[in-house]
Amino acid sequence: MKKNITLVEMFIVVVFALVIFAGCAEQKAVVTEGTAQEQAASAQSTATTSEQSAKVEPVATAETAVKDIFFDFDKSNIRPDAREILNGDADFLLKNSNSKIVIEGHCDERGTAEYNMALGQRRAQEVKKYLVNLGIKEPRIKTISYGEERPFDPGHNEEAWAKNRRAHFVVTP
Repeated sequence: MKKNITLVEMFIVVVFALVIFAGCAEQKAVVTEGTAQEQAASAQSTATTSEQSAKVEPVATAETAVKDIFFDFDKSNIRPDAREILNGDADFLLKNSNSKIVIEGHCDERGTAEYNMALGQRRAQEVKKYLVNLGIKEPRIKTISYGEERPFDPGHNEEAWAKNRRAHFVVTP
């Protein structure tokens, strides 16, 4: 009888452990529309050697006239050149008031996956706040972070990293 109780106890412990480990599984972001890889095949870069002053030319998305914006290393604040782009994006979005917007926050490969997911979310949220301040209705905008998971440029240098530190827009009618 004692042996049967031990086997039952072991079975319960194993089941309990499986439930706990299954609940701790890493969750990946879910793609709902488009990806950064569907953007134009090449983005022009004017990246400098300084990480803090890297500048990248905006890339128009395939679906719309809305352009991506880029961020400095380890920053979520919107640069002056990005403000100009967002002003143009807001004009387009105001004219197309029925469209929904998903702002994807992206990072380069440096930093931990967790840190980059949080940084990508901060970037997407900053862009959302900026667009709302320009008159875009908040319910039209959703944000998601992909962190370092979806690089636009798979390279491992400052030029590639500058392209990957971005907010990408997916606009649906």
